[in-house]
Amino acid sequence: MTRSSLNTTLRRLYILLGGLLILSLVAKFKDHIPGIAGTGLERALTDVYEYLRDMSLLIATGGVAYLTNVFQKRSGFTESLEEEWRGIVRTKASLYTFCEKPFPSTEDYLAAFSAISGTIDNMRIVYRNVGETESLIGLYPYAPLHDMRRALQTLDPRKRQDIPPDERKLVRDAILQAFYALRETFLEELDLEEPNHALLATASRRTKREGATVRALRLQENQSRKSEDGQASRTQVDQLLWGLRDAEKSAGQKR
Repeated sequence: MTRSSLNTTLRRLYILLGGLLILSLVAKFKDHIPGIAGTGLERALTDVYEYLRDMSLLIATGGVAYLTNVFQKRSGFTESLEEEWRGIVRTKASLYTFCEKPFPSTEDYLAAFSAISGTIDNMRIVYRNVGETESLIGLYPYAPLHDMRRALQTLDPRKRQDIPPDERKLVRDAILQAFYALRETFLEELDLEEPNHALLATASRRTKREGATVRALRLQENQSRKSEDGQASRTQVDQLLWGLRDAEKSAGQKR
């Protein structure tokens, strides 16, 4: 279930619930509404109010079950979308690697082509074609994937062996351009948000300094003392581990 479908479904549900609440409110306070008291409408509203009160538990249960089903569909859709995107990223890496190889073999090409072909077909479990009907095929929802496939096919070693590096670089750049265009649109459906603690500065460094609280240092000292109790001297293993620890600590203090 796409975000648009989810919002449409929720909007219809809100309208239905709002209508039921307004109807029950009018039925509850019908005696205070001019022109209703003593009429057939008053009796009808009384029956409606009694019905809604008797069916309130069933209505609430049905609403909760319906919402649960809606959000389960949404969750399943986003999981499929995330898995498809991971496949697209792996495919892009395979195509990039193929373009960077100076002498790719036929097996390398077939592996890369199989990756992009599988990615294109796997889109069928996430989206249907745009404009598809019972009699029309429609349009593939993400054309950049086919752009990547067509660009790769120009490097088929079974057709040409003497492909110059400049041409490979051009195909690589075309594949990356198609991937970046796809990424900009494909991920919109996932409702991604900005991180609360983004790290945006280049060459960033940690802000915390070396050390620990007094309580932690005392605990470390007590545990080290207990491990040495009853031993006249350290074993070779102990000497190795302590030596590595002291060397690492010294190196960290020199930074």
